[in-house]
Amino acid sequence: TLLKPLKKGEHHGQKGFFAWFNQMFNRNAERYEKGVAKILHRSLRWIVIYVLLLGGMVFLFLRLPTSFLPLEDRGMFTTSVQLPSGSTQQQTLKVVEQIEKYYFTHEKDNIMSVFATVGSGPGGNGQNVARMFIRLKDWSERDSKTGTSFAIIERATKAFNKIKEARVIASSPPAISGLGSSAGFDMELQDHAGAGHDALMAARNQLLALAAENPELTRVRHNGLDDSPQLQIDIDQRKAQALGVDIDDINDTLQTAWGSSYVNDFMDRGRVKKVYVQAAAPYRMLPDDINLWYVRNKDGGMVPFSAFATSRWETGSPRLERYNGYSAVEIVGEAAPGVSTGTAMDIMESLVKQLPNGFGLEWTAMSYQERLSGAQAPALYAISLLVVFLCLAALY
Repeated sequence: TLLKPLKKGEHHGQKGFFAWFNQMFNRNAERYEKGVAKILHRSLRWIVIYVLLLGGMVFLFLRLPTSFLPLEDRGMFTTSVQLPSGSTQQQTLKVVEQIEKYYFTHEKDNIMSVFATVGSGPGGNGQNVARMFIRLKDWSERDSKTGTSFAIIERATKAFNKIKEARVIASSPPAISGLGSSAGFDMELQDHAGAGHDALMAARNQLLALAAENPELTRVRHNGLDDSPQLQIDIDQRKAQALGVDIDDINDTLQTAWGSSYVNDFMDRGRVKKVYVQAAAPYRMLPDDINLWYVRNKDGGMVPFSAFATSRWETGSPRLERYNGYSAVEIVGEAAPGVSTGTAMDIMESLVKQLPNGFGLEWTAMSYQERLSGAQAPALYAISLLVVFLCLAALY
């Protein structure tokens, strides 16, 4: 042995702390031995108790609310703004200025800066959308209760509900940057039966109405652009061919006049700048302005658009989405305070089942990762128990 042998009659810990420790250890060891003996004499009773405890643990584990990653105060959050379809940029700017005024007036002790982008939002681009990035002061300069990003968002939500001309949503960023545009759940409502755009929009509206009635959900919304008026130009190809006008020339003229066409690059003070050609604003403002434009035919003559084209108004989506091969719309939302994201996702799945047949959902972004990690949890627990057992066996 490597241990120093004791002399005859010598014992460790005869005085002081070691004597007390040995005494308590021996006393507890005797109690443990007596307890084990009693259990062995009544083994059936204790096996039943053990099975009940194990069953209770499994029961509570299966009903334990799940979540992926906890939200943290990251010193910033976002505010999305969306006005009704057809709203102008000037109307959007007025709402943005109103929101900025609120932050710098009511949250001046917590807000450092506000950066806004008009014309671009998490759900698409358009004159009626905007997105604002609110940067907060350092944590040491804010109150630990009323100055957190979550408290600021709650107060802002109540204030923005009074803005009737726009939908304004303040939300925390996702726990993992790049997985989604905001905190909470993210899903795609899919048209599995091919019912069409109108049926998908009706299902979306029904789902949002059901979610609004549930107190365990909050800020549930369509992350996209609503249907808007569109000018549809119908080309009579027979008339165009009879007039010697090529379809490609018609498309090029429309693209250049009403959109823009890239020409070339040029150098300006050491920088490469692009040249685009587009019609002047007074000649592309009204639907009838299309009749002011001409297309050159094969003989070199100029043919007006009115000779082979007509226009009409219709309503359509400015952003058509597909997810895994199905027409879809993105729905995002958050769980109410005190409710886990796993519970909120279960509620959304139950609400989708109330929709007409042919509609389903798929989780995306962080919600997909949460569902994926939840399915792997039993296997991970089993592997953990196996590793613990093997480590204990090796130590023994």
